[in-house]
Amino acid sequence: MHQPRQDHSPSAGVATEAGPCDLVTVPARQGLEAVDILRLRDGVGPVLHDGDCDTLGFLVPAGTAAAWDVPGSACTQTHGRGLRLGPVAEPPVNGTGWLVAPDAAYASATDPAVLRAALGEAARTIEAVDRCR
Repeated sequence: MHQPRQDHSPSAGVATEAGPCDLVTVPARQGLEAVDILRLRDGVGPVLHDGDCDTLGFLVPAGTAAAWDVPGSACTQTHGRGLRLGPVAEPPVNGTGWLVAPDAAYASATDPAVLRAALGEAARTIEAVDRCR
């Protein structure tokens, strides 16, 4: 259901070494919906999950944190601390794993505007499903 694409060759947009990225964190339910939406549109970059699978983290370009204002999410500057993306990249944060590994991503980072739209669509989908229960 939430499997990376099967072609594991690096995408044209995935760098072997990325510059600094920021990290947008969201609750797992909304994040999983957003990942599915982004995969359908070829727009997902690398995505982390925490050890308890309560939270997902989307890698976004550096500078995103300065203007991020999406309710229910947070954007943290990472300043590139140990972040190296490539086919065998280890998750940059202890206690996390890749939901979408860099080699399975469509880009080296998720475009913030595209992520904002996907998170909004995901929230509306979840709200609609919850109303039907």
